Amino acid sequence: MARLTRLEHVIMDALWNHGSASIREIWESLPARKRPAYTTVQTMVNRLEAKKAVRRVKKVGNAFIFEALVTRTAAQKQSVADLLRLFGGRAQPIMAQLIDSGSLSLEDIREAEQLLKTMSQAEPDK
Repeated sequence: MARLTRLEHVIMDALWNHGSASIREIWESLPARKRPAYTTVQTMVNRLEAKKAVRRVKKVGNAFIFEALVTRTAAQKQSVADLLRLFGGRAQPIMAQLIDSGSLSLEDIREAEQLLKTMSQAEPDK
């Protein structure tokens, strides 16, 4: 999967939330105080189409309707993989940064521990 920029993620988020939408609908769904120009959203959707992250599904009047080809989960996995590469493939420095910034709560850690336990129980014996 091609890497997505921050704005491309925002646009994809609009599509993931709406299922399918025109460029105008995507543009209108973005927060008004940080909304880029309509033509910027149009350019970004065209780039996402070239990256095969979205596709045109139909035409209504003179507007194309787009839908996501990439799932939210796939995009998140790619972003995490990119972040891990930035930290040399190690999760510990990322966790330390999250803790230091106050972004990681004790409840988050408990949920992660439970997920690790569940995953280790599901692994076959080696």
